[in-house]
This record gives sequence, structure tokens and C-alpha cells, in this order.
Amino acid sequence: MAYFSENDIKALEHIYKINLINSCSGYKSANLIGTKSNTGLENVAVFSSITHIGSSPAMFGFFMRPTTVIRDTYNNIKSSGFYTINHIHEGILKEAHHTSAKYDSSISEFDAAGLNSDYKNDFHAPFVKDAPIQMAMQYVEEYDIKANNTILIIGKIIGLHINDNLIKEDGFVNLSEAQIATINGLDGYAVPQTNTRYGYQRPKSIIID
Repeated sequence: MAYFSENDIKALEHIYKINLINSCSGYKSANLIGTKSNTGLENVAVFSSITHIGSSPAMFGFFMRPTTVIRDTYNNIKSSGFYTINHIHEGILKEAHHTSAKYDSSISEFDAAGLNSDYKNDFHAPFVKDAPIQMAMQYVEEYDIKANNTILIIGKIIGLHINDNLIKEDGFVNLSEAQIATINGLDGYAVPQTNTRYGYQRPKSIIID
């Protein structure tokens, strides 16, 4: 088994290091965040850091890298207060990944990547057309992570769109039926084929002789 000490990790070549450490966190969610500037320019970008914060109220968080360079997603969210989260599915993997390219702020990643925007219920920010799960989000708050100057953005769901066939009787959303992708590292994509559920677990009765 390969072993890397803290000093070994620090000494690694940059690209090798970020690939190694990003892969170690395991499979992550694969989502596109859609935003729109105050001038009406649409933006969409791939994120693998979206995580569940709570269900009541329904909130999700995601991490932004340092804003020492222009971050259109961050700027648009802060100026408008709204954004969308859209699940990446097998049919748009290449297009979704291309949104990670660094385009000038005057260029819409929807156009550059060949993705189509969609608007629902007069919501400010664009959804990704045909994404099986689409969430209309409102900015709530943010936290500065001092250790590496990243930002945790927290938002609440104010609108949820899910393909009917994915929702089961108990509310479970079966992502595998929609060929929803997951991300391994920075650029490795996988599409899970099955879901195994074990249900809510309670302590077992232990018989003491």
C-alpha cells in the first residue's frame, strides 16, 4: 500500500497532488450551478462540493475556491441572491465538464459548452434544460474557511423540480434511474447503475445469557 506523509504530500508536483487529494474524498455529487448577472448574462459551472445541510428548512451548501480571481458564480449569487442546482446526467457529461474552463465574464458557459438554459416560475436564475433534478436556490449566508481561504455558501431550496418517475412512495429519489453522474477527483465521472437501500436502522436486541 502506498504511503504519503504530510511532508510527502506537500512536496508532490501540483497537478499530481490535487488529483490525489481530490480523489481521496471519494465519489462526490456532480452538479451544475446556474446563475445570471445583473446585466442578464447567464453563467453555468460544474461543482462537486454540494452537500446536504438540513431538511427543515431544506438547505444545501457548497464550497467556493478563493475569490482572489474573478468568480462569476459567486459574484452573481451575491448580487442577485439566487441560483440553481442541476444534476448532471449521462447525456451531458462532456458539456457539463467543459463549464470548468475559465471563460471571460462576457461569455456565457451555456453557449460555450453547448448547454441549454431554461426558466421556470419566473425564477431569476437559469436552470439546465432537461436536467432530471433542478433546484431553485436562495442565498442564506456564507462562512469564510480561514485555513485555506475558501468560502462555504449556504442556500435554501425555494423551488424543487424532479422528474415524476424518480420519486418513490416514501419520497426517496432514485438517481440511478435518471443516469445521474458522480465525480471522482477533478475530472473522473461515473454513472451508478443501481441503488441498494437498507432502510432506517434501529438498535438490535441483545440477549444476555
